[in-house]
Amino acid sequence: MNKIILATVGMTLSIIACNHDTKKEITEKESGFAWQIDRFSDLAILRYQVPGFEKLTVKQKTLIYYLNQAALCGRDILFDQNYKHNLCIRKTLESIYLNYTGDKKSESWKKFEDYLKRVWFSNGIHHHYSTDKFKPEFSEDYFKLLLSQIKDADLPLQKDETRTSFIDKLATLLFASEVDAKRVNLDPEHDIIASSANNFYENVTQKEADDFYKKQHDNAKNKELSFGLNSKLIKENGKLKEQVYKVGGMYSSAIEKIVYWLSKAEDFAENDKQKETIKQLIEFYKTGDLETFDKYNIAWVEDTVSHIDFVNGFIEVYGDAAGRKATWESIVNFKDEEATKRTEIISANAQWFEDHSPVDPKFKKKTIKGVSAKVITIAMLGGDCYPSTPIGINLPNSSWIRKNYGSKSVSLENICYAYDQATVNSGSIEEFAFDKAQVERAKKYGYASSNLHTDLHECLGHGSGQLMPGVKTDDLKNYHSTIEEARADLFALYYMMSPKIYDLKLLPSIEAAKAEYDGYIRGGLMTQLKRIELGKNIEESHMRNRQLIAKWVYEKGNAENVIEKVVKNGKTYFVIRDYSKLNILFGDLLKEIQRITSEGDFNAAKALVENYGVTVDINLHKEVLKRFEKLDLPSYRGFVNPEYTPVYGKDSSIVDVKITYPDNYVQQMLKYSKEYSFLPIQN
Repeated sequence: MNKIILATVGMTLSIIACNHDTKKEITEKESGFAWQIDRFSDLAILRYQVPGFEKLTVKQKTLIYYLNQAALCGRDILFDQNYKHNLCIRKTLESIYLNYTGDKKSESWKKFEDYLKRVWFSNGIHHHYSTDKFKPEFSEDYFKLLLSQIKDADLPLQKDETRTSFIDKLATLLFASEVDAKRVNLDPEHDIIASSANNFYENVTQKEADDFYKKQHDNAKNKELSFGLNSKLIKENGKLKEQVYKVGGMYSSAIEKIVYWLSKAEDFAENDKQKETIKQLIEFYKTGDLETFDKYNIAWVEDTVSHIDFVNGFIEVYGDAAGRKATWESIVNFKDEEATKRTEIISANAQWFEDHSPVDPKFKKKTIKGVSAKVITIAMLGGDCYPSTPIGINLPNSSWIRKNYGSKSVSLENICYAYDQATVNSGSIEEFAFDKAQVERAKKYGYASSNLHTDLHECLGHGSGQLMPGVKTDDLKNYHSTIEEARADLFALYYMMSPKIYDLKLLPSIEAAKAEYDGYIRGGLMTQLKRIELGKNIEESHMRNRQLIAKWVYEKGNAENVIEKVVKNGKTYFVIRDYSKLNILFGDLLKEIQRITSEGDFNAAKALVENYGVTVDINLHKEVLKRFEKLDLPSYRGFVNPEYTPVYGKDSSIVDVKITYPDNYVQQMLKYSKEYSFLPIQN
């Protein structure tokens, strides 16, 4: 729920956070570093640096090393959650890649390699963003030719499965476009659970799942639990039952490895609170108990002093159309002390921002608790944060924990810098900005304004407001993620022009706020369409959110010409004519979306999302794609991780940890598949 996903296609960094001083320091120190190391399809693979790692103590480096190992052990879990055939498909493709001895210079082989890279990037055969199944560009006959040259022993054949049936099964899964076409189907005209290809449910309809979890909620003593978060719901012999993710349950062999490394990390915790956090997480993995998960979240959010931090577990529910079941993810990080100063200013003034929000007073929190925010340096990405990663995170997702204990917000500094270095001078701002003034504003204030947007979105937006008694976070069902991201974005956008921002010296000039407004409207109405296949609607929640906001304010401000659609030299532009009135419109929409959230108004959420966030203007879409074509930019970027090598002393204890920056995407993926594959093919 609570992530900022990079809203760029290598162009306007409309939601990004980077620190000027850090950027200058790294540039001087690391000149010549190759940021982009691979390019295929509409994707690019980058590296990121970990500045400051060498300055950590041996104990801190050791803690990071163990947490990093835990972060890598859940990789197969995500593949399997995304689609129950993903592990079989990935292992088959990897076996072909490693064992095929035929012509590897042909165009068909190149297309096969690209397909395998896409499967790695998306953690399965469905696009990581659109969730559509992507079809191989090589032929089915070529695929069967490749398989014909691979020995049975090198293929993941199941018991009693013949070679012929195995090949036919794989060919159908890869090439039949109608089979499991969408990993997440949000179309309300369909059963969103039965028509989604993810592996969260089996033989279960949307109504059956809703009734099952309503009964769990109604019968539970603790009604605040995130029912269904860490389980698969199946129907056998007409009866529904959960397969819980835990030691001894579903995904046990991978979870046991995660627990092993977390146990080692526990011994190197920086303080008692962090030790308790790791202990509670281990207990959750052993039991699958959601009350223990809440205890872990409380301990984690209360730890505001540790320099090293991490996220590990079943966290975000974007992958479930019903917004209930969580994918596995992990990040490991440490605090960027200098860059964190700006987020500390925001956190210290959290109550002021809540009190002065334009929403109805009954939906505001009377007392903001525990809003901690920091800028971090990422040391490792795992699960649903790898290879594609957010640039901002606000956790935990549980509304009652947020209300009573607070939340943590982080901006991923070194990830942002890597994005910037890979996209500098792309030409996209010049292509889509209306005039020289917009271009100059974007280049002069882009870092400062988008930086602040990220901080306000994560630090305050997600943590603002409160639910009315009896309202649950999943009452908005398949529209919850979009509405939640819109709520956080609007909170940030509304305050960008507030005098308070300038009193706190968070922005240098009102021109910086204008730069953010320019970029947001440009992105929401136009440039993000680069990521959509022509003729299709918007499916991904963050993209729906951005179009919803931009389209709504454009329409509502039309009578007063707040935003004008201008065609110049055959190109379309959306030009903000009155920034102050646009600010008011952002506040009006925030007020309504907070009401929808607080009251759990499903019908109003549906109307907003469907009317403003989904449908694409096909003529404008064609134009955007044509204008981007000449720029030759990837639509998405992801990362390879640094590699960490422990150095052992005479007593076998770790005396140092060395960091290196690999430059081969394929090698890292194959290494992870070899060293961190712990699950059976079928789960």
